[in-house]
Amino acid sequence: MSPKLFSNLSAVVYYEYGSPDVLQLEEIETPVPADDEILIKIEAASVNSGDWHILRADPFMIRAVSGPLKPKHRILGTDVSGRVEAVGSSVSRFHIGDEVFGDVSRCGFGAFAEYVCVPEKEAIILKPDSLTFEQAAAVPSAVTALQALRNKGHIEPGQNVLINGASGGVGSYAVQLAKSFGAEVTGVCSTGKVDMVSSLGADHIIDYTKEDFSQNGLQYDLIHAANGYHSISQYKGSLKPNGT
Repeated sequence: MSPKLFSNLSAVVYYEYGSPDVLQLEEIETPVPADDEILIKIEAASVNSGDWHILRADPFMIRAVSGPLKPKHRILGTDVSGRVEAVGSSVSRFHIGDEVFGDVSRCGFGAFAEYVCVPEKEAIILKPDSLTFEQAAAVPSAVTALQALRNKGHIEPGQNVLINGASGGVGSYAVQLAKSFGAEVTGVCSTGKVDMVSSLGADHIIDYTKEDFSQNGLQYDLIHAANGYHSISQYKGSLKPNGT
């Protein structure tokens, strides 16, 4: 790989915490991959709540990781898809031209740019041909749902599972994953999202504009709270005695 092949690139950068008004489009030097890195030409990147929280340093404890007074990393963005443009000398998993996607949060973020360098062993994998770049860039959000249901919730076939926030980015994945694990799924969403959540496979749907699930007397084996609009005590009241 010769770095002379690449000119400067555009990136969305920020130098202080705040609202989206602190973001600015700038030209920066194109990154050059280290021996164990790949250079990805970014085709798509998704924006999620994590980007919003880091941008604003809200909650305040985010500063312990992202920088106490100002952000350590100038470029936000974690979920990305694109093509491998160059590879380091020790890279063996990927080749120039490979279509890839994944999460770059553990190696300094940087998805809101034209290029990003990522260690070969980070959370980047080959993109299936069946997915567009835009679809692939949205997939990493599913990891949050998978961790909640499988790793923390220990979901089992036949369980009654409630997904609160079933139409959101994480919640919509949670509905599909819970169904794939063999659960009976109830999705909570607004009126305008009922058909969408039903199309994802939810067995039952509660329209929160008409009914509060915490007041209907039904109980569940597992509740996935993709939003935090109920108290812990309200969630506990909707759980079976050994529920999670």
